[in-house]
Amino acid sequence: MSERFTVPLAVHVFLREENRIMLLKRHNTGYEDGNYSVIAGHLDGGESVAAAAVREAKEEAGIEIRPEDVQVVGIMHRKENDERVDFFVEVCHWVGEPINMEPNKCDELAWYSVDKLPANVIPYIRRALDNARNGIYFDTFGSFDQANVLQ
Repeated sequence: MSERFTVPLAVHVFLREENRIMLLKRHNTGYEDGNYSVIAGHLDGGESVAAAAVREAKEEAGIEIRPEDVQVVGIMHRKENDERVDFFVEVCHWVGEPINMEPNKCDELAWYSVDKLPANVIPYIRRALDNARNGIYFDTFGSFDQANVLQ
């Protein structure tokens, strides 16, 4: 019997305040350094998407989020060098002021208008933000054979 296929799962937190979103600029990570992303991280085994979002927001921005304030706004099946599934969640209520808790991995944490994002937002993050604004709940991104992908 062949081994079952597994794929990494990640959560990306769209921390929103009116028409603004919190972006962080990656630094010294070896992946997309110098480009903008959002609070994000891999799910730990046995952890829900909401629990992962709560944990990552605390670790990266020092804020407290209640699981009931985490709303899934999109899912992306993504393939670059590897294959993964990303959950995108929106959070509009939290306790505390977001601060950069990981200056060794992030050299900026700032609010940006969703209508005027920096040019160097990581492409799949930009697409997920656009999808959420346009009510597109599921998408694929990356080097899939398009003949085998249903959208």
